[in-house]
Amino acid sequence: MKNDRDSRPEPKLPIQQLTVLSILRLAEPIALTSVFPYLPEMIESFGVHSTDVAKWTGITSAIFSISQCLTAIPWGRASDKYGRKPIILLAMTCALTSSLFFGFSTSLRWAIIARALSGASNGNVGILRTTVAEMVPEKSLQPRAFSTLPLIWQVGSIVGPILGGSLASPASKMPEIFGNSKFLRKYPFALPNLVNSVFFAIGLSAGIFFLKESLETKKHRRDYGRMLGRYITRPFSRGYKALPSDDFDGGYAAKHPKTPPVPPPSYRSVFTRQSCITLAAYTILALHGSAHDQLITVYMHLAPANPATTPKDAFLPGGFGLDSGRIGILFTIYGIFSMVAQFAVFPPVASRYGALKCFRLCTIVFPLMYMATPFTILAPTPFLKEVSLLAVMMTKAMAAVFAFPCVTILMTNSASSLRVLGTLNGVATALSAVGRACGPYMSGRAFTWGIEHGNGCAGWAVLAVCAVPGHFITYWLRDQPGFGEEKDEGIKLEDRREMEEAFREGEFEVGDDEGEDIEAQDAPLLSEAAREKEWRG
Repeated sequence: MKNDRDSRPEPKLPIQQLTVLSILRLAEPIALTSVFPYLPEMIESFGVHSTDVAKWTGITSAIFSISQCLTAIPWGRASDKYGRKPIILLAMTCALTSSLFFGFSTSLRWAIIARALSGASNGNVGILRTTVAEMVPEKSLQPRAFSTLPLIWQVGSIVGPILGGSLASPASKMPEIFGNSKFLRKYPFALPNLVNSVFFAIGLSAGIFFLKESLETKKHRRDYGRMLGRYITRPFSRGYKALPSDDFDGGYAAKHPKTPPVPPPSYRSVFTRQSCITLAAYTILALHGSAHDQLITVYMHLAPANPATTPKDAFLPGGFGLDSGRIGILFTIYGIFSMVAQFAVFPPVASRYGALKCFRLCTIVFPLMYMATPFTILAPTPFLKEVSLLAVMMTKAMAAVFAFPCVTILMTNSASSLRVLGTLNGVATALSAVGRACGPYMSGRAFTWGIEHGNGCAGWAVLAVCAVPGHFITYWLRDQPGFGEEKDEGIKLEDRREMEEAFREGEFEVGDDEGEDIEAQDAPLLSEAAREKEWRG
């Protein structure tokens, strides 16, 4: 066995498939963040009083997270049962439809319904992470592979606000071009969402024609989309060979006979001890990370304290008083820095020191940076104040660049089997949605109370307190070996025996899915004894 392992070729990143996944991922952050610049204006256009705009903006955003929380686990379970590719494509189609629905909303009620549908269809992120994990089970390649999707998120979060801010209400912003358009005057927020739909359509096309199924129990099915994709791209290849005749005749069925379907994984197999600890760490990270991103914009825009009206016992009151243009510049610098760090710094450092050590260090940085943020107002000049704030933001950004992919790697390797990853990532998405809804609410309330009582540190102190448990949790985490060896012959043989025994006992019947073979059972669940041992630590 050892000689067989030594003779294996060195594993390589599936560049083509990661590229397809990146194209699929790009549309969602663009659609999500493109809403932020024009959402208050959109709500005000529905006849909402200006004093209530902030409230309804928060409600509209919260509805998205709540819907995502309620549907993330069903999306993950569906991907474990039906395969990653069909569920990814279905979710993309739903997201495209809900984006158009939102752009054509003419009342607050329909806008909220559209955002709820957008959240409900936003289950792809967990499934895409699962697909990456199944395509790249080797630990040595995980830092580079798992940094791909966060990098695409950074790109989308920069492009989205630019599109939303520049394309919303085009008839009033660019009357010389769109002033005569009755359509754009009636639907002033349709244009950015129409552009979003183009990104979704490109992602859908790439997924249909080029994405491979990664779920072991479904990957041997005949994929007519990829067959058509090969046919379309064949004239552009340097050289080509004929497609195997097995793809078009009965030879395929002979090569891949029908076999018993795999029973769906139980929830007990999903929630191992390490998986539960990692889910807790991920939820805490999402809670304070999202709260910071919302609070920092409020702090930048908040007017500086007026010495004439500020109480003498006030502690670090007021903000920076920056306009939206200046805030946009700072966030552009922040986003570009995060992109560069994600691409150039994270992979080599994480490969050298490991995901657990990097994550543990990051959890120390977060509360320190949150507490340092309000003290940047003490810099002597406006320029130095902005430089100080940007330095703190970049330090926090570097921690986030490492923390999110590292906790994803730890969560992936904590799973009992690759077969349960869809459900596990669905649970992670649901819990993170809860954190993203609760975090901004708690920190926002604390920040408002602090400003009213002359204490500019209150909101940031709450953030720091929320982040501290995330560090102590890391001492219960373990760096698991991953799934690089899961396809050893010994495991294959053991899993075949388990499936044959279950079939003999009548636990399930022969399935109707074409193209499943015994190779599809290469992702066994842990035995009962192993799971009991895992729970005991």
